[in-house]
Amino acid sequence: MQLIGIEEHILTPEVLQAWHDLGLEAQDPSVAFHGGPIAGRLMDLAQQRLALMDETGMDMQVLSLTTPMLHDLGAESVDLARRTNDLLAEAIARHPERFQGFATLPVSQPDEAALELERCVKELGFTGTMLCGRVGEHNLDAPFLAPIFQSAARLKAPILLHPRMPSPAVRQAYYSGFHPELDVAFAAFGLGWHYDAGIQFLRLVLSGTFDRLPDLQVILGHWGEVVLFYAERLAAMDRFSRLRRPIADYLRDNLYVTASGMFMPHYLERALAIVGPERLLFSTDFPYQYRSGGDARQFLDTCGLEGEDKAAFAHGNWLRLNRSLTI
Repeated sequence: MQLIGIEEHILTPEVLQAWHDLGLEAQDPSVAFHGGPIAGRLMDLAQQRLALMDETGMDMQVLSLTTPMLHDLGAESVDLARRTNDLLAEAIARHPERFQGFATLPVSQPDEAALELERCVKELGFTGTMLCGRVGEHNLDAPFLAPIFQSAARLKAPILLHPRMPSPAVRQAYYSGFHPELDVAFAAFGLGWHYDAGIQFLRLVLSGTFDRLPDLQVILGHWGEVVLFYAERLAAMDRFSRLRRPIADYLRDNLYVTASGMFMPHYLERALAIVGPERLLFSTDFPYQYRSGGDARQFLDTCGLEGEDKAAFAHGNWLRLNRSLTI
C-alpha cells in the first residue's frame, strides 16, 4: 500500500544563513535545533533521504521548508522564496515518484506571496503551501495577510499550518522560570509550539476566514495541535462567535489532520471521531521524528484502520485533495 507523508521537512544553506544574518536565534531559539545530524538530513534531497524513506517504509514525501521558514524576513524574502522553490522543484524533477512540494512563501509581503503560490502550483506543480504561525507580531488572521489565503482558496491549494516558537512575551509569561534548556523545550516541542499552531487555526475560524473562503483547506499536524481534544469546549463559543456555522462544521469541512510522527492509535481514534476518515493524512515529521525499524509502515499496519479507511489514510485522501488543485 502506497504510503505518503505530507509533513516532511527540508532546509537550505541559504535560508539557514539568512536566519543567522538576521540574528533570529535571539528571537527564536528553535533555530538552534537545526544543527548537527538534523541539519544534514534536512539539507539532503538525494540518496540519504531516499534510503531513510525506504528504511521506515515511506514511498513519497511532500517536502516543506522547516519552521520558522521566511516569516521573519522582509522584502528580501521574495527572491529567497523563489530560489528555494526552484531548488525544491529541481529535486522533485530528479525523483518525481518520491517527492512532492509545498511552496515556500515570502509571507511578510502578502501580494508577492500570493503570486508565488500561484507560480508554484501552476508552473512548478506544487501541492499547496506551509505557513508557520505568526508573521512578525501579527497572527495569521491579520487582514493584511488575506491575499495569501485568497490565493490558496482560489487555487484550492491546501495550507499546512505548522508550529513555531511562541513570541518572547508569551515564552516569558508561560514557559520560563526553570533553566534555559528546559524553558526552550517547554516553549517548543514540549507544548508551546502546539498551542501556538492550534490557536492560529482557531483565530482563522473565529475571524470568519472560512466564511469568506469556504473552499480554503487547512492541515494541522500532531493530530490537530490539541484543538480536536477540546472540540466540545470550542462549541460553547457558538453562542458568541457570530459565524455562519457551528465551529464543529469548520472542523469537518475545512480541516485535515495528520500524524506528524506521533504514532498513537488513541490519538487517531479521536481525530477520526471529529473530522472523519476522509480527512486523515499520514506524515512522519521527518527528520525530527524519524525512528529506525520500519516505524511508519508498522504504524500503518497496526493503527486500527482497515480496508478503504486505511488506504485513505495512507495515500487516498492526499491524492484526492491534490486532484482538486486549480492548475
